[in-house]
Amino acid sequence: MWKCESVVGAALDVDEVAALYRASTLADRRPVDDRDRFARMLAGANLFITARIDDRLIGIARSLTDGAYVTYLSDIAVDVEFQRRGVGRDLIKATREAAPRAKIVLLSAPAATDYYPHIGFTRHESAWTLDALG
Repeated sequence: MWKCESVVGAALDVDEVAALYRASTLADRRPVDDRDRFARMLAGANLFITARIDDRLIGIARSLTDGAYVTYLSDIAVDVEFQRRGVGRDLIKATREAAPRAKIVLLSAPAATDYYPHIGFTRHESAWTLDALG
């Protein structure tokens, strides 16, 4: 069984997290090959929940939160070997427990749009994005 726990982003091993993103397919949509940028992503978020079996990182939820109103769950990655076993659900539950008064907002990967309603999320029709300059 896996153990979920809150960790400090700066304490995470960048290469270990990048390997998990690759193993989860999230690397297809994140700049894991730009190590400096990826390290800044980890350092800039203020809420991380990891899932491990023994010392093996099998899942992570990376969020930005004010702890009072909103938590933006920017990344949720689960190694494909462990998907469909409840790891993602546990990561989201632990994220919610870390900031219980804040609503959770996320942008779904196209392949996961049917997953989130199943675990209690409501679709929001007025979300907008603006691409980065560089």
